[in-house]
Amino acid sequence: MTASSELFVGSHLSTSGGWGRLLQRSHDEGGTTFAFFPRSPYGKRSKALADTSPEAFAGRLVAEHYGPLVVHAPYVYNFAGKDASKRAFAVDALAEDIRMLAPIARAGQTTYINIHPGSHVGQGSEAGCRLIADGINRVCDDLAKDGTADAGVMILLETMAGKGTECGRSFEELASIIDGVENKAVVGVTFDTCHVYDAGYDIVNDLDGVLREFDDVIGLDRLKAIHANDSQFGFGSHKDRHANIGKGELGVDFFRDMVNDPRLAGLPMILETKELTETTHRDEIALLRSLRR
Repeated sequence: MTASSELFVGSHLSTSGGWGRLLQRSHDEGGTTFAFFPRSPYGKRSKALADTSPEAFAGRLVAEHYGPLVVHAPYVYNFAGKDASKRAFAVDALAEDIRMLAPIARAGQTTYINIHPGSHVGQGSEAGCRLIADGINRVCDDLAKDGTADAGVMILLETMAGKGTECGRSFEELASIIDGVENKAVVGVTFDTCHVYDAGYDIVNDLDGVLREFDDVIGLDRLKAIHANDSQFGFGSHKDRHANIGKGELGVDFFRDMVNDPRLAGLPMILETKELTETTHRDEIALLRSLRR
């Protein structure tokens, strides 16, 4: 298996039942990567994961040649919020989540934690991006105290659709955040196909041009993962409404281009689409694989 030949694709999975059930769910859908929440949507640690050790789980992932994990931080985090206590919660929670994931990374399994950068809630995008970078710096300082900063869990900033006061709606905003991070080795980017299209980047008609722009502004070396989602409302809508693969404004032809673009080879591709039936994600994973030339 090589990065150029294998399509690392999977979905966002439930943590119910713990580490072993996570892997079984991935097997059931035919995945070779996956995502999960380390916490509830309200920010509490997952009891299913906290009560058991991840070392055996990590060993199985490595043995089965899984692609990188793209763990998703809960939406409740807001590194750009006005309230200092809420920003502090985001910092403390992310540091705690990285400590939980550190044994997986140390076992040799590439592990990322994806975050929505944050919403500036009226402070302005410049101030919001500065606060996000500051929050990541504080996370790194905290992790340095016990050596977890060296575990290799990378923080991924997700491209956003631009609804409300979201930061990260443009490549320039993401670059601004990265510029403010002191240890740039700890930060990368997740490219959400729905969000990017909704934000006004025409990946349907000019994927090549959008990726070249990403490279110019951020650098393709920082692109570490993809959220593979179709778009319900489409180009420039700023709506952030996912559609199932081939059922939205992006369409199957876009996903064919995506899975065959050599610049995206080897990146984990995570489905965040609705489970319309028990086999929706298994069928979508099979569809994406069938599009490979």
